[in-house]
Amino acid sequence: MSGCSIGVRRGQIDHGAFVDPTANVWDLAQIRSSAIVGAESNIGRAAYIGSGVVVGRRCKVQNLAQIFEPAVLEDGTFVGPGAILTNDRFPRAVNPDGSLKRVSDWQPVGVYVETGASIGAGAVCVAPVRIGRWAMIAAGAVLAGDAKPYGLYVGVPAQQVGWVGPAGVRLVPNQEGSFQCPATNRTFLLDGEGFLSELP
Repeated sequence: MSGCSIGVRRGQIDHGAFVDPTANVWDLAQIRSSAIVGAESNIGRAAYIGSGVVVGRRCKVQNLAQIFEPAVLEDGTFVGPGAILTNDRFPRAVNPDGSLKRVSDWQPVGVYVETGASIGAGAVCVAPVRIGRWAMIAAGAVLAGDAKPYGLYVGVPAQQVGWVGPAGVRLVPNQEGSFQCPATNRTFLLDGEGFLSELP
């Protein structure tokens, strides 16, 4: 996204939204009322940020991504081009009696994305789900359940196939229960409950 300095806004920012002055908002993007976009974040072309959505600091929301309220993105998260974070567990246009659904006829549920996690291009996260820190959801995946921290998820429906570190590189098993990042040489340990943590 060259050619645009930090702080230049070209998209539509609704009244009542808070966008940090160091954030980039590209043309045709829409940020709805009560949404928050943190410092040094980048909102791509034609992206949609729903009312009340929270986008942390240094996040990247790529072109055509759609993030519906009440989603929360912690600091340093990545949402790839065309990815969708849904908010309706039982989507219908009308009620059983045929009347048009109103806002009061459904309860929105959100996707919560923890620090550093990535959602690949064209992936769909079906709320309510929580994506753990530094997890990676592969391009085109459909995630309908929680993702573990550092977990690598692929497919439809998405299944965990491995682990990744903060560098985004797949971790390599060392010895029993131990993994190493080939990019940073950091070591991670798998506990008895199936969760990974970085060794100090």
